[in-house]
Amino acid sequence: MKRILILTANPKNTDKLRLDEEVREIQAVLDQSRVRDRFEIVTRWAVRVDDLQAILLDQQPQVVHFSGHGLGTPGLALENEAGQMQLVSSKALAGLFQLFQADVECVFLNACYSEAQAEAIHQHIDCVVGMNQAVGDRAAINFARGFYRSLCAGKSYEESFEFGCNAIDLKGIPEASTPILKHRKRLRETPSPLLSTPEPKSQEERMPSHQNRSVSIGGNMTGSVIQTGDRNTASVQFHQTTLPPAGSVDINAELKALRDLFTQMHSPDQRKIDNALADVEDELKKPQPDKAEVGQALERAFNYAQKAEGFSAAIEKLQPRMTKVVSWLGENWYKLLSVVRLGVGI
Repeated sequence: MKRILILTANPKNTDKLRLDEEVREIQAVLDQSRVRDRFEIVTRWAVRVDDLQAILLDQQPQVVHFSGHGLGTPGLALENEAGQMQLVSSKALAGLFQLFQADVECVFLNACYSEAQAEAIHQHIDCVVGMNQAVGDRAAINFARGFYRSLCAGKSYEESFEFGCNAIDLKGIPEASTPILKHRKRLRETPSPLLSTPEPKSQEERMPSHQNRSVSIGGNMTGSVIQTGDRNTASVQFHQTTLPPAGSVDINAELKALRDLFTQMHSPDQRKIDNALADVEDELKKPQPDKAEVGQALERAFNYAQKAEGFSAAIEKLQPRMTKVVSWLGENWYKLLSVVRLGVGI
């Protein structure tokens, strides 16, 4: 029997995610499977950092699925004893899964910007799924549903990844390239049960959502969040911000300022950044620019820029620019603020 352990975390001071719906959809896929007695789903809600070792020791799963917020290089957002956000670093997660590599076959990180953690965990686990940028709730839920529908139909982890990406495409959601797979053949992989007939489809996704799984800090939180798992204390500073009126923003001037700051970082991906910003400029020349197109292009630019060595040093200069840009883009793009360690006060 394959045991699928679902770990969720949605700290009080982060944007609310539709985690209950995601878990319900995964359970529904299993319930509809002809071999549901060969799979078991165990769910743990509001997982704290201190819970991780105990849960894995107790459950000994083959698949570990995390649903929650991610911040890229700083880590994944779990909870502390007060229900507030506490980050777990890539190094700490890699060390954790090294201890369980004999049992765990696949780790599924359904969180924004989790590629860094996937890469680290893949040192010890043969199959790891992550996200290379922000991922919306609708895409995350449909991807998980497609992945587990395939897995419960006897497909491999690699094939199930492709089913998950296709499930996003079938819904017309432009995020099918966001999931990433780190995979190598596992000699001791538990065989999946094969079916002679295809699985019935689960209920269609009906509720639209623009929520994403990167962190936008709300409530009264300011200051530092401790990054665990390293002997040297590290902290990531997050601050609330107030957005200016959208009508006061000169978006072309802000774009020029962003381009200048990106150029100063000397990124190895500068050409890709320039191409993304050129897409923004082209869109802004239109009489009625599509803000979704502008937001997606800026997200691509930041996805490359944050890998540059000079990105952290430029964050303070980027912050005032991004408050104006995000104000102009609208609330669907508040997620971009998390890249420069800001959140909109709630």
